[in-house]
Amino acid sequence: MEPIIQTEQLSHVYSAGTPFEQTALDRVDFTAFRGEYLGIIGHTGSGKSTLIQHLNGLLKPTSGRVLFEGRDIWETRERTRQTRFQVGLVFQYPEYQLFEETVYKDIAFGPRNMGLDEGEIDRRVRQAARFVGLADPVLEQSPFELSGGQKRRVAIAGVIAMEPSVLILDEPTAGLDPVGVESILRNIRDYHTAKNATIIIVSHSMEEVARTVDRLVVVDDGRIPFTGAPREVFAHGEELERMGLGVPAMTRVFHRLRAMGADIDPSVYTVEQARSALLEALARRNSAGKGAL
Repeated sequence: MEPIIQTEQLSHVYSAGTPFEQTALDRVDFTAFRGEYLGIIGHTGSGKSTLIQHLNGLLKPTSGRVLFEGRDIWETRERTRQTRFQVGLVFQYPEYQLFEETVYKDIAFGPRNMGLDEGEIDRRVRQAARFVGLADPVLEQSPFELSGGQKRRVAIAGVIAMEPSVLILDEPTAGLDPVGVESILRNIRDYHTAKNATIIIVSHSMEEVARTVDRLVVVDDGRIPFTGAPREVFAHGEELERMGLGVPAMTRVFHRLRAMGADIDPSVYTVEQARSALLEALARRNSAGKGAL
């Protein structure tokens, strides 16, 4: 796979040289690949938010480098500016950042700053609105007349309209009901599929990232202790618990069954995987003539 964004020995120190000095990132090597769907997990204060703010140049490294498509994003002022268009960042609760008179103008804000002509801006606004499930009549409404879920969609559409190669979302489903969560995740998946964009989702929800992403990066105390497919990461259940993260509820159940002596694969994290694992275990028991689990 081709790397699209990387950090090399990235460190960031807040309030350096003062009594309040705090190391948020400590020599972090991070890679996201082109077209990848990546999850970043970590407890509050682990450094994950500091990490993602470096990926599009909102924060400058204390030391180390951030590379986009193989080039340092701080190489020149123009390079930094262009990276911010190519690496889109949606903050947690982005609906609080809406400010324009209409939904259309809010979504158009980024593309207009890119210097695009009005025809291209209009195409991008309407396409982005479709990606997040906003009908055309909504575009002429004030964003402040919308529901919380609709405002979230407008904010995400405003970043998507810049057509970034990398889309980073910090807790995109925070505060939404289950229906809203599924809808937003489906919208993000649609963008990923249509544009072959790299998606990076930061989340506290183990269940959410487990069934959504292809690979997980764990951030703890300013470092990355391990990364891998969800199945591989959640196999480190005890370490994750010590980091204050835990594992999906389904994984905990299967680890408990394994500890009780069940001949069962404990590295499951979705309902579908659990069903398959149970059926396989039952089939093995039946073929051995042992009956139930």
